[in-house]
Amino acid sequence: MKRTTRTLVPALATAALLLPLAPAASAAQAPTQAPATSAQGQVETKAEAAAISRATVINRAKKWLTANGGKQVPYSQSKTWGGYRTDCSGYVGMALKYGKPGTNTVGLATSSYTKKIKMASLKKGDLVIDPVGSNTSRHVVIFHKWVNSSKTSYWAYEQRGGHGTDYRKLSYGLKADQYDAYRPKKY
Repeated sequence: MKRTTRTLVPALATAALLLPLAPAASAAQAPTQAPATSAQGQVETKAEAAAISRATVINRAKKWLTANGGKQVPYSQSKTWGGYRTDCSGYVGMALKYGKPGTNTVGLATSSYTKKIKMASLKKGDLVIDPVGSNTSRHVVIFHKWVNSSKTSYWAYEQRGGHGTDYRKLSYGLKADQYDAYRPKKY
């Protein structure tokens, strides 16, 4: 056997054994992306920032309709349920799997979380938000579907004062008001 063959064969065998380990080593050394920060300064982990399906958002929203012993989760701006505030924006944060306790309505209307769209473009899981005013007048709902093809009202999930979790027909944003349609960046 030639001298180059005797040294080359063991070197190739060693390289073949180490090759599968190389991507793992370089991936571990790769720079990581900084976690996103919510409007309230909460650090959002990569898992929380991950994409979510529209169907999952709707299914998560439905759960609060009966989560309280068969009844809806009661509304409160100071209490939590499963770590999320039980006001409208905390509810949306829960449905979209944002960091607990959830950002506020004003935060949801920012480019950190959503992109403004036309009302006619709403799809299941999009949001209709009024970010103007005080904590007693701002509101956000989760769009589910249009009531009819003329798009004069829609079915939506919401967490509302004096009632709690609800699923009802709404027309916010379809008349002269401060509501606009937003698409979560998670889709």
